[in-house]
Amino acid sequence: MYKLVAIDIDDTLMDSRGRISPATRAALARAAGRGAIITLATGRMFASAAKVADELGLDVPLITYQGSLVKHAMSGEVLYERHLPPDAALKVYEHCRKAGLHLQAYVDDRLIVAEDNDKVRAYSANSAVPFEVAADFAAVVRKPQTKLLIIDEPDVLDGLLVHFRRLFGESVQITKSKPHYLEFTHPEGTKGHALRFLAAHYGISAAETMAFGDSWNDRDMLEAAGFAVAMGNAVPELKQIADLVAPSNDEEGVRHVIERYLLQ
Repeated sequence: MYKLVAIDIDDTLMDSRGRISPATRAALARAAGRGAIITLATGRMFASAAKVADELGLDVPLITYQGSLVKHAMSGEVLYERHLPPDAALKVYEHCRKAGLHLQAYVDDRLIVAEDNDKVRAYSANSAVPFEVAADFAAVVRKPQTKLLIIDEPDVLDGLLVHFRRLFGESVQITKSKPHYLEFTHPEGTKGHALRFLAAHYGISAAETMAFGDSWNDRDMLEAAGFAVAMGNAVPELKQIADLVAPSNDEEGVRHVIERYLLQ
């Protein structure tokens, strides 16, 4: 039996309308009742992920901010935390300032921006978290950053991805969680690092872990898991490394796999 199951939220656990089906909720509850540790592994803030965990009744540590923060859903105990290197954060900020790009900072589980605009409003609504506008955004960026996020058109972000990977090398983890989200974290702030940490924390072997994902930021986690599941709606490169391609998020793919591999 798989003892630790890590599930991405957006476009994996949730359908395209941001819902989790009653049947999926029931399957997860049954698996947890049989002893499996069911957790969420997301790029979302902890505050946002905790709301989803509460809806599912999950009293476990959550993998948040792409893996930069592992924090217990109920007690708030921090088990694992990594911050973006300060010099890298400032370089990302300066580039965005000069290019007029929208940048979001995350400090102490708060979403902070330089200005109120449609990009942060849409992000805030989707994640169900508030945002703050800072009068001195540069000062905010100088504080320890859980992650930074740029929102723009996919082709713009693809170019930035190449630029910043050349600039930072392996000193910064850069990934896309959605086509229009480019995210920067500590090199050990990945879902893969967090999954390995959480498995060790519980004394669970890698072979006894299962992970579900759909996007580029899930790759590290699927590579770390004993059983890697890519959703039917996943990006092609994730399907290539998966042990199983499940039905899509709109077809209750998570439920189908949980029922087959943990409940039969």
